[in-house]
This record gives sequence, structure tokens and C-alpha cells, in this order.
Amino acid sequence: MKERVQTFGRFLSGMVMPNIGAFIAWGLIAALFIETGWVPNAAFARLVGPMSHVMLPLLIAYTGGKVVAGDRGGLIGAITAMGVIVASENPMFLGAMAVGPFAGWVIKRFDKMMDGHIPPGFEMLVNNFSVGIIGMILCLLAMLGVTPLVNGLTAMMSSGVGFLVEHSLLPLTSVFIEPAKVLFLNNALNQGIFSPLGIQEVQEAGKSVFFLLEANPGPGLGILLAYCLAGKGSAKSSAPGAVIIHFLGGIHEIYFPYILMNPFLLLAVIAGGAAGVLTFSLLDVGLVSTASPGSILAITMMAERHCYAGLFLGVVLSAAVSFAVAMPLLKFLGKDTTLEEAQAQKDAMKRQAKGIAQPQAASVSGKINKIAFACDAGMGSSAMGATVLKKKISAAGIEGIEVIHTPVSSIPQDVQIVVTHQELGERAAHSNPNAELVLITNFLAAPEYETLVEDLKKRNL
Repeated sequence: MKERVQTFGRFLSGMVMPNIGAFIAWGLIAALFIETGWVPNAAFARLVGPMSHVMLPLLIAYTGGKVVAGDRGGLIGAITAMGVIVASENPMFLGAMAVGPFAGWVIKRFDKMMDGHIPPGFEMLVNNFSVGIIGMILCLLAMLGVTPLVNGLTAMMSSGVGFLVEHSLLPLTSVFIEPAKVLFLNNALNQGIFSPLGIQEVQEAGKSVFFLLEANPGPGLGILLAYCLAGKGSAKSSAPGAVIIHFLGGIHEIYFPYILMNPFLLLAVIAGGAAGVLTFSLLDVGLVSTASPGSILAITMMAERHCYAGLFLGVVLSAAVSFAVAMPLLKFLGKDTTLEEAQAQKDAMKRQAKGIAQPQAASVSGKINKIAFACDAGMGSSAMGATVLKKKISAAGIEGIEVIHTPVSSIPQDVQIVVTHQELGERAAHSNPNAELVLITNFLAAPEYETLVEDLKKRNL
């Protein structure tokens, strides 16, 4: 079940993450030029509405269709999305996420049916008119059928969250958010739920606390600081570097293994998250757009200008509460095992309970030309891991090896070795069954890096 949710979350994230630059551009325009912005400008502020209502949903739908069926899928996805965009007064991000991939699937099925049945010389005619005609039909169907469903779903979610807000219960969302993040479901939460709700609230209030529910780096910072003081072995030695990457770089996945090593620490991040959300709510703190990555720098840039004091206070308090709860948990419930040993033991027990064989690390054979570092969305921890691995390969004097970062569910088939977190090993094996797996637990100082480099020396030098 968790793997299916992760796959779904990665698919949602795969539609949003490539367009984060557009979200940032929209957020900066809003932060600068709306009435409460840094330099209010009515003419420039006119861009905010069309960008959120039309541009961003179209980009999401195009990307979703393209993931399924290439350029033709992207084109028909954008056409279909216009149906839900025009039929709704709210930004149709959920609608775009639904109809874009579906339209891509439809045109892919059509192309498969027509393969080998198009007379020579009519290929371009059939290709162009098929997208136009099918796109028109899907656009109309989306306008009449999908929009009411999405509006109803959005109203339901808004009512639920509104209930929590009205009764001052929004901090309780941390009970679900923080454990879900540690299970690598953060993309499903952020891109699938909080971002659409946040963008809708921005249209009404100019900012939204929803952008901070998952992105707040405070709870994870508290955990890592506790490990700096009370951790043991490699967990303690790697924690200071993880603090920098998490807090300034915004890669939250860096602290997940530290919690998986001692699951009692979930209590700490839940308490820290709730403290942060409570502070943000009481002080009316919000962001004008999604902050990606979730670093303190990105969050500050996306903050409404009157919210800085409350924003920093919320982050500090959430880190302090998380730290305060984590310290006794580490001292009295800590284990003598290292980070790597604890993670390996947990994964082995989980696989044994499920009857799944333990994935093996790569045993490199033959010359290696391409290595992929895979993570859930393909842009956070995988980008960091790829950079670390590139430096180690370069320092070893090995040339001719391409190291890329990629989503774990869409690993290119020409990749020979895949490096990924142990939690994602099964998904990586499904994505590219022919590649050899190197499973790690510590993004910064995994001993498997050194072993891999030594094997590459033998094969490529």
C-alpha cells in the first residue's frame, strides 16, 4: 500500500516539479506587486490571476500528458485542460492533474490502435486531426463532467481544513503530515493536497499557511540538532552536514533515516510540527506560493512581507520543541547500532514479514557508462547524491561515466547502476529491472559510495 501511495505521489509530483520555476515566477510576482507586496504595482499585479488560473494548470496538464504519451500527450493534455480551466472560477490544479494524464493515455491508446493501419502519405493528416478531434471531445467532456467533480472534491477538502482552522485544530494535521513525510509521502501531500488548497487561498487572502504545513524545516532541524549532541556513531558524525543540507538546501529527505533509526522520534517531529503550525496560525503567517525546495531561504523568499517575524518564530519554535522532545528519546531509548545497521535491520525485518527477498547491492561487471541516483521526485536527495557521487568518481580519476538523477519510478533503461535509498529499493527494481542496485541509508557518507568507486576503478580504468 505504501509503495502504491508513493508511486501515486511521485506521479503527482512529476507533473508539478518540472514546472516549479513557473510557480516561483508567479510567487515572486505576487510577493512583489500585489496590493500588500513589496512594491505594489497594479499593472504588474494583473499577471497574478491569469498565471494561476491558466498558465500553471496548462503547464501541469501538458507535463502530465507528456509523461504518458510524449509530445502528443502533452498537447492533447493542454487542450483537455482548457475545459476545466474555463468552467471553474478557481485555479484548476487538481483538474489539470486528472485530465492531463488521462488525455495522454487516450491518445496513446488511439496511436496504438492505428499503428500499421494508416495509408502511406496520410500520417501527418491523421496525427494532426486525431489530436484536434479527440482533444476537442475530451475538452468538452472535461468541462461538463470533470469540473463539477473536482469542485466538489476541493470544497470537501476545504471544508475539512476549514473545520480545523475554525476550531483551532490545524496543528493536529501534523499527526498525519510528519509520519507521512518520513515514509517518503511528502510529495503526495504537498503537490496533491496542500499546494492546490494554498493557491486557492492565495486568491482570496494573498497568502496561505498551507504552503508551510509540509515545507517547514523546523521539525527536521530539531531532530538533526539532537543527533549532533546525543547521537552515536555515524549518525552523530553525519548530522552536522545534514543540518546544512536540510535547513539551507531544503532537502528534507536527509533527516528521514535518522527518524527511521529510532521511530520514537516521530513524537518529536509531530510535536515540533504542531508547534510550528500553531504559531503560524496564531500570527497569521503564510506564503504567497509553494516553496521548493523547503529551505529557510526559499520559504523566506515566498513569505508575505509582513510575516517574517512570525515565520522565523514558528520555524525556531518548531525546531526547539522537536529538539526538546528528541533529546530524552535519544538518550534513554537510543540504540547502540549505527545509522546504517539500524536501517538495514529494519528493512530486512520488513521484507521478511512481507516475504520479499532482500535486494542486493550492485556487483559491478563490465564497463559502466551510466549511473543514476534515484529518489522519489528525482530532484531533491537524488540531485544531491548524484553530485556527491560525481565528485568521488572524478577524484578517483575515472572518466566516461555519466551520473544522472531521476525519479525512482521512471529510471532510464540505459542506466546500468542505480543508487537509491533502501526504502525505495523495491520501486527502483520495478522501474529498471536490468540495472544493478546500490542501496544506501546515508546520503552524505554512505560507505557504499567508496565500494562502488573501487569497483568502477577495476572495470573502467
